[in-house]
Amino acid sequence: MNPGEKGWLKEYLEFRQVLLKDLTGEAKIAHHPEQSLYRVIQPTGIMYGQPVGMPGLPDSNNWDEKDRMKILLAESLISSALLFHNKNIQSPEDLSKVIVKTLESIGNFYNNIFPELETPSKSFFGKRKSPLEVAEKILDKRIARTTEFDTNFWVQLFHNSLLFLDVFIFGQWIHTNADRIVSDFFKYEREELRFSVVKVIACAAHANSTIEYEERRLLEFFLQSTELPLDKKREAKQIFDQGIVMEEINLPTNNSWILKKYFLEIAILTIWADKRVEDSEVLFLKELCKYLGFAEEDLDHSMLAIEGFVLEHWEKLNYLQNKQDFNQVSEQFIQRMARVTSSHKNRLLKEVQESKELMELLRKARAQELNETEKLRMQELLVAVLKIIPSFVIISLPQKFLTLPMLMKILPQDFFAQVA
Repeated sequence: MNPGEKGWLKEYLEFRQVLLKDLTGEAKIAHHPEQSLYRVIQPTGIMYGQPVGMPGLPDSNNWDEKDRMKILLAESLISSALLFHNKNIQSPEDLSKVIVKTLESIGNFYNNIFPELETPSKSFFGKRKSPLEVAEKILDKRIARTTEFDTNFWVQLFHNSLLFLDVFIFGQWIHTNADRIVSDFFKYEREELRFSVVKVIACAAHANSTIEYEERRLLEFFLQSTELPLDKKREAKQIFDQGIVMEEINLPTNNSWILKKYFLEIAILTIWADKRVEDSEVLFLKELCKYLGFAEEDLDHSMLAIEGFVLEHWEKLNYLQNKQDFNQVSEQFIQRMARVTSSHKNRLLKEVQESKELMELLRKARAQELNETEKLRMQELLVAVLKIIPSFVIISLPQKFLTLPMLMKILPQDFFAQVA
């Protein structure tokens, strides 16, 4: 599969058949389809403009960054449609019909809401194009309009994380009748949501009353990518210079959980930009959580999600390494995980005791050294046990980072002594 060649979308759909079928039951895992969507797309990096999560796709190591982001955008749009699909999909034929309908919706969505990407449904000679052909061409154009990927995490974050807003607005679009009034509303929402992100960045940057050089650069990167009108860009710069009160950030009218989660995590990453996280900034994030309608534990969940993402892909995010220290991030992550596991200790013990395979490996480990295959299997089983904790149903745990030594630090100190 080569995302740079014609026909890539068809090849992708054929390869991803099993995954896409599994997504039709994914919504039952979490409490709400938006939480399921977050669970699916957050580990891929698309919310942060970082196309690193490409598990199992053939030849993906040979793709450039734009090809990776193109596949992630396609996967995120299709995942959104499937997760919000309100009818049971009983057969491959049902799934095929839903995919075709989704491809039609992708074409209609971008043609109506992103007029700069307009792609006709007929060729120059009047031949009608299939929904797949139109969707493929539009996605090619959409990714071509993102920034050139380079070695700066922050440039990519604030140029390309806006693709997440495409996914969010598309999730609303597919449930409407696409008349002119509806199209005008979504065009307006597209602009307003982008401007709301500017406000989130400005508010977070002023949290410690000092605009750092890195934070000012963030705004410059972001404004280049928003395609806001000149008057809005001037207003954004003014907001950034003078600051903005939290109450002036426009919240989504439909009280969307995943959009507010995006706002929160953009704020966290903005504060991360200068490496130092001060007490005043932690206080700001707690206040932002409250303003967004989240509990304080939601802040911990988002910090876990971001730290886990960074640790899992540290080598690929090498341009972040001069801004964050691996040991510092890993220690913070371990401490947060340990607090969560400690509060669910009895539940974890019960889960371990119910796993015959894991109990056998634990008994063997007490008597002798496990071989590498056994250690890997124990690691997999322990990570699976952690996933019974409600906090980790939505958050994707960093599989590569959670080695056995790390798991020993995360689980309660006397945990294994209490396993019968």
